[in-house]
Amino acid sequence: MNIVIHPVRFDASVQLIDFVNKKLKKLETFFDRIVEAEVFLKMDTKQNIKDKTVELKLHVPGRIIFVCETSKTFEESTDMAIDTMSRQLKKQKEKTKSY
Repeated sequence: MNIVIHPVRFDASVQLIDFVNKKLKKLETFFDRIVEAEVFLKMDTKQNIKDKTVELKLHVPGRIIFVCETSKTFEESTDMAIDTMSRQLKKQKEKTKSY
């Protein structure tokens, strides 16, 4: 799986990038045919509230799966996005088995 991380309008720390990479590699246990993963890390600053958004796009054969999660930290947003994505990957795997 090819992993591409895009921090939008800020410089991501090495620890954050390593954390995201480690979490994404766990998705291969649910669906082993992931071609590419794109992660967009965004900081939303509205009315002095700093929310962190993680957008996760996975390219699997015949489909692109997208998840967007927002919370107070990138780590929490990443965990929520990985949980949501794992459920979608399980559904995708069941669909491919039925063919």
